[in-house]
Amino acid sequence: MTKLSVNINKIATLRNSRGGNVPNLLTVASDIQEFGAEGITIHPRPDERHIRYQDARDLKNIVATEYNIEGNPIKSFMDLVLEVKPTQVTLVPDAVDAITSNAGWDTIAHQSFLKEVIQEFQQNEIRTSIFIDTNLKLIEAAAKSGTNRIELYTEHFASEFEKGNTEAIKPYTNAAVLAHELGLGINAGHDLSLDNIKFFKDNIPNLAEVSIGHALIAESLYLGIENVVNMYLHRLK
Repeated sequence: MTKLSVNINKIATLRNSRGGNVPNLLTVASDIQEFGAEGITIHPRPDERHIRYQDARDLKNIVATEYNIEGNPIKSFMDLVLEVKPTQVTLVPDAVDAITSNAGWDTIAHQSFLKEVIQEFQQNEIRTSIFIDTNLKLIEAAAKSGTNRIELYTEHFASEFEKGNTEAIKPYTNAAVLAHELGLGINAGHDLSLDNIKFFKDNIPNLAEVSIGHALIAESLYLGIENVVNMYLHRLK
């Protein structure tokens, strides 16, 4: 079964909006795992507008499943990850002022940089994943970087699927097939939801993990977070 890792950035956003500790991020992370999720994802940004660097440290003692930290490998981020030592680090090339991640890595142009970063994380026994688009040449270059996994950037699929264009899945299927042939693990994330997750899972061979945050938290406002986590788990079977 494909693992579900829940991104809790939006919980931190809600907490920060009032300046207190409600909702309690650590309690929510613990509960989400109790509800059946197989991982917790966070994406701390330099301005700490949602997840704070201290949250990453505090969650280390709470996450008993897979702990995935996403972000752009600037020095402060790398230092944090090397201190916390999560299960996985997902490298995302987002700008400091980006509202959300909006592009994958150019693994050709940034090949030497990625190799250096990946090697340092792997020497510290941290699994690496590269956030990436479906361009097959970029998948090939990702494999040459030494990364353990890739994370397919799924915004285009989600947008087209909402319009009824199921053909938009094909580049993702092709990318997953090639990645598996090259020995890469396959993750996916961005705008996946209860509406599209089953179709995506059914068409992506060897899908190891999905990271879902915004849609899952939004859906939970209506359906309840325990219920929604289990709805995702059911669709990912």
